[in-house]
Amino acid sequence: MNKQEKIAYILNKLEELYPETPIPLDHYSAYTLLIAVLLSAQCTDERVNKITPLLFAKADTPEQMVLLSIEEIQDIIRPCGLSPMKSKAIWNLSRILLDKYEGKVPESFEALEELPGVGHKTASVVMSQAFGIPAFPVDTHIHRLAYRWGLTNGKNVDQTEKDLKKLVPRELWNKAHLQIIFYGRQFCMARGHHVEQCPICATVGCKEKKS
Repeated sequence: MNKQEKIAYILNKLEELYPETPIPLDHYSAYTLLIAVLLSAQCTDERVNKITPLLFAKADTPEQMVLLSIEEIQDIIRPCGLSPMKSKAIWNLSRILLDKYEGKVPESFEALEELPGVGHKTASVVMSQAFGIPAFPVDTHIHRLAYRWGLTNGKNVDQTEKDLKKLVPRELWNKAHLQIIFYGRQFCMARGHHVEQCPICATVGCKEKKS
C-alpha cells in the first residue's frame, strides 16, 4: 500500500467505527473548552472532566476567574498535575482576555498562541472544536499512530501535523483527529498492542519505533 491507499482505507475504517465524534473534554463555551484543554496537558481527559465541574462552579468566565486567587485555582486543579504552572496560566490568560478581547476567546491561531499556557496544539483544539475552523491537533497519541501506519517519518508532532494535513482532506481534519484518538484508545494502545487485533495495523502494517 502506498500512502494514498493507506489513508483511504484508514479514513473509511475510522468513519465506519466512529461516525459520531463527541468532544472528549466536557465544556459549554469556548472559554471552558480552552481551560479544559489547558488542564489536559499531561493529564487524562477523564481526570480533567472530574475537576472542571469543581472549577467552573466557582468560575466559568474570565470575569469570574480573575476574582479567584492563583492559589485558589491551584488548590482545585491540583489533581490534574502541573498545578502551579497551570493555575498561573489560567489566571493570566483570563486577565488578558478581559483586557484585550472583551472577555471573549479570540478566533485566531496567532492570538490564542500568545496566551499564557496555550501552545499550538491547544490553539488547534479550540479553533477546530469551538469555532469549527479546520485544524489538525496532533498529540503524542496521534503522532504514534501516524508513525505506526507509515503516514509520517516525522521526528516530532509538528512534522506529523504537516504530513497528515497533506494526506487528509481539509474538510475532514476536525473529525479525523478525534476519530484517530478514539481508535488509539480502543485498538492501538501504546502498550499491550496486538497487531492482529488492530483492524488498521493488520491491514496497512505496523511500524514501531526502535527503543
